Order: sequence, then structure tokens, then C-alpha cells
Amino acid sequence: MIRSTALLLALAMAASVLDSVARGQSAERPRDPAAVRLNKVIARFEAGKPAFGIFVSDPTPRKAVMLAASPLDFVVIDMEHTPLAFDRLEAFLTSFVDRRRLAAKGNLQLDVAPIVRLAPYGRERLQFTIKQALDLGAYGLMLPFIETPEQALAVVRAARYPQPRGAADREPIGQRGAAYGFAARLWGLSPTEYVRRADIWPLDRQGELVLMLQIESVTGVKNIERILAVPGVSSIFIGPSDLAFSLGVPVGHPDHERAIQTVLAACKKRNVPCGITASATDVRKRLAEGFRFVTVGGDDQLGEGVLRTLRAAQQRR
Repeated sequence: MIRSTALLLALAMAASVLDSVARGQSAERPRDPAAVRLNKVIARFEAGKPAFGIFVSDPTPRKAVMLAASPLDFVVIDMEHTPLAFDRLEAFLTSFVDRRRLAAKGNLQLDVAPIVRLAPYGRERLQFTIKQALDLGAYGLMLPFIETPEQALAVVRAARYPQPRGAADREPIGQRGAAYGFAARLWGLSPTEYVRRADIWPLDRQGELVLMLQIESVTGVKNIERILAVPGVSSIFIGPSDLAFSLGVPVGHPDHERAIQTVLAACKKRNVPCGITASATDVRKRLAEGFRFVTVGGDDQLGEGVLRTLRAAQQRR
């Protein structure tokens, strides 16, 4: 209870400090509910504005309630380094939706987009985990250790439904199975509308699912251009710690930074949003370099350090 209270107080402080941010976010929401972007991350990308989030390692319903009302743009529910427990994810996502806030806003865009990081590495290709997370209502996925274009393509295909015959964006052929009732209800859509909108952005310009493919190895850096060429790659997220391990050097080593900049440059060349973890000491630098989304901590770290990072970051909005 003490930790939950501290978390709530920290978020309340952040909301007060970032009041101007909240006003800016409200301006992004179209008045027409049918025209609004459901996915806050995609809305930020399309507006040319950075998105800020945290990792959630303890996805409880009560924490979902607090985070859903926070000044963040997204949260990443981490099921890579925490239990791959879909029942916990279901409870978290269900509690994340505040119908009173949606009714007051007059549209279906959540203030904070819930993204799920899955456990399997790209080389494992456990498609059922993608299906499970999306069928529970996730607005996007983060996939660790993507190293080849073949792995990226497998993710894209697993995350989308087969498209109608003759559709301009039919390729890559989707492989997601049709069981969309729960996700549609969570999104506030009819099943038909959910199927139409639950496609990958920007492959489908009206799609509301965002894929964040993690580059965390020497092989991934080497193949970044080919990975980015795969249709349906929404964004790239650099895992700096694992990348340093792969290189055999400490974080911050010139070779480590060189690899980060190689990935960033390739993303900027193709106008693919690139993200990374950041702290209060380097978040403004990363934003100035062209990173378009950053994680600023975790739910076990929401204290003054995260707030300092958010304050520094928001000065770039």
C-alpha cells in the first residue's frame, strides 16, 4: 500500500508539473469521435511530436487505474522479463479503460496507450503469444531481439488479419486468427469496426496497432536497413543494455554509441520512428538527435528521477 500511495503521489505531482502538456494533448483530439485516433502513440507520431512511456513490471488492476490517468503517452507491459501471464494482462487491460473519462472526452482514445512486450525473441517465432496479447486488447506490441528481415516479416504477418480480396495493402498476408470479440469490446468498437481498425500502422494508414521491433544485437544493427524495408514495421526500439552485451563493451562506449547512431540514422532515412530508453541526463540529447519516443523509467522507479526525466523531455514538446 505504501508503494501504491507513493506511485499515486508521484503521478499526481507529474500531472501538476506537466499541466501544459495535458493541454497540448487535449488539442490533439479531434471533435469527431469517428475521426479520432484510438492509439495515442500513433497520434503523437502523426503529429510530429515525441511520445513518452514507462515499462510496467507489475501489471495489477490498481496500478492500471493509476497509470491510465497519468501524464504518460504509453506504457509497455513487460512480459519479457516478468511472467508471461496472460490472465494478469487481461485484468490489467480491463482495468485500464476508464469509461467515465472516455464519456467526458467524447471519443474512444485512451489517454495512455497500452503496449505489450512479449517474451519470445524474433528467432523463436512463437506466434501464439502475439495472438493472445492482441486478442486481449493490446494497442501495440514490443518484440525483443529482432535480427533479420525474415523475423520482422513473421511478426507483421502474425499481428494482422488476412485482408479482403483486392485490398491495396493485402500483402504481407496476415495470419492472425479471428477471435476478436473481447478486444473489440475493450476498444469500444463493433466486431466489424475492430477488424477494420486493428491493422498495423502505417502499412494501413487507418490502422491502430503499432509494432515496436527491438534492435538489441550486433546482427540486428547489421541488418537494420533490410529490417526497415519490411512492410509493416511501425517503429524501432533500441535496447541499449543488451546491445552493449552483444558488442562486448559497456554502455556508453564509443562502439556502443556508434551502433545506436547507425540504427537511428537508418530509421530517420526511412522516416520510421525510433525509440530508446533515456534518463534525465540524456533525454534532451536523445530527442535532439531525432528519437521520436523514449521510455523514461519503470513502474518500480516512479519517483523524482522519472519526474526529472519527464520535465526535461517535455521541454522538447
